[in-house]
Amino acid sequence: MDDLTGFQRDLLYVIAGADQPSGQDIKSEIEQYYSAEINHGRLYPNLDTLVNKGLVEKGELDRRTNYYAITDDGERTIRNRREWEQQYADS
Repeated sequence: MDDLTGFQRDLLYVIAGADQPSGQDIKSEIEQYYSAEINHGRLYPNLDTLVNKGLVEKGELDRRTNYYAITDDGERTIRNRREWEQQYADS
């Protein structure tokens, strides 16, 4: 996860916490967290990066809507990150 931006990391957590969210679902959730509007030009390239890294899979709900789902590698990445953070948070 060390090669992800903070924004990509946040997207990964949102996807992991939802059941195959659409891009719009992810956008809504991340906008609440950031208290700011996130444009498509920022959101979708970063989602594509997560897909290309094998952390997220992208599927089609219908002709206009894609879903995103965490992969095993994505879950492992989150678990490793949490373990790394925990060693410093407990200090």
